[in-house]
Amino acid sequence: MSHGAGVCGVDRSDTRSFADLNTFAAPLDTSFAVLKVFAFALLLTGCAHLPSQPRVPPSYWGFTGPWDPQSDAAIDAHGSKLDRVITGWIGFDTTSFRPIRLYPDTIGTVAAIAPRAMALITTYFGSRFHPEIIRGLGDNAQFSAMTAGGLASLVDSGGYHGVVIDFEGMTPRDLDQLVRVTKAIADSVRAHGVTTVVIAVPAADTAAYPAALLLQSADLIMPVLYDQHWATSPPGPIAAVDWVSRNLGTRVAEVGAARIVAAFPLYGYRWRRSAPAEVISYDDARRLTTTTNTPLVRDHASGTLHAVSPEGWEIWVSDRVLVETLVREARELGVTSFALWRLGLEDPAVWNFIGS
Repeated sequence: MSHGAGVCGVDRSDTRSFADLNTFAAPLDTSFAVLKVFAFALLLTGCAHLPSQPRVPPSYWGFTGPWDPQSDAAIDAHGSKLDRVITGWIGFDTTSFRPIRLYPDTIGTVAAIAPRAMALITTYFGSRFHPEIIRGLGDNAQFSAMTAGGLASLVDSGGYHGVVIDFEGMTPRDLDQLVRVTKAIADSVRAHGVTTVVIAVPAADTAAYPAALLLQSADLIMPVLYDQHWATSPPGPIAAVDWVSRNLGTRVAEVGAARIVAAFPLYGYRWRRSAPAEVISYDDARRLTTTTNTPLVRDHASGTLHAVSPEGWEIWVSDRVLVETLVREARELGVTSFALWRLGLEDPAVWNFIGS
């Protein structure tokens, strides 16, 4: 299709009018010319009414926080509305790089959840990601294969049929190691019955995380569309609508909407003048702003709830309106699968449109 072609292949660069068409058709039978014009008009009318969003109903995934009772409560109350639930957390010992189970999974074995339970495989440990683990594994094919086998055994023992691989903090120089390790893991877990392999990628970093290359071993990529501003950055929106749309659009252009699960935030941050920033839930943000009589209002530029206290703290937090807007914008791009980070921190009203 040329750059001038629009919906249904109609070339917008062709500025001929219906009168022009009649002129071209003059030598022909008049009824045929009229029919030709009518058919062309009908084509344009039909294209104009095509839905801008995909007809496929949205699919929602949810990440748990195994350390947080509120996360378990959210699954108990609303887990039936989720198509996938990431309940297992598997990481690496930062010294030996040995695979380890980071938290007990008491939710993934529940009969109602087990068929939809997935495992997160991550280098996050302590307070940060550890890219040195992937660099070390990627430089030794035998070590990488052994580690991948150990990971697959943990995935198998948990009964998971899907995994999300989250190795953030890599650079473009680490690409060979990242590809080598993710392929080894994907091959090993598939040999143990896993049917869905997903690789999480930072939203904007297409150099260190090129989606097309990573999808040679994975089924889907998951752009992490949050932490536009983060705990150690200046305060600001976590996932502004225009920022999300721009970065998700880039990923869709890379590999197509069908290969993407878009990850959106359910949480917020409270930045403090004399202490580190902290993750805050929607309920906590409401409670804090109510008790301190601080207005929590929507920042129209980003679509995010925002509050600033004279005491020196500042909040930016996700809510139903923001999440619903992000989903709508993503569906305009053709994306139909969405992951929510993290259950237990959400605006309860989010569940009014998920699964409805």
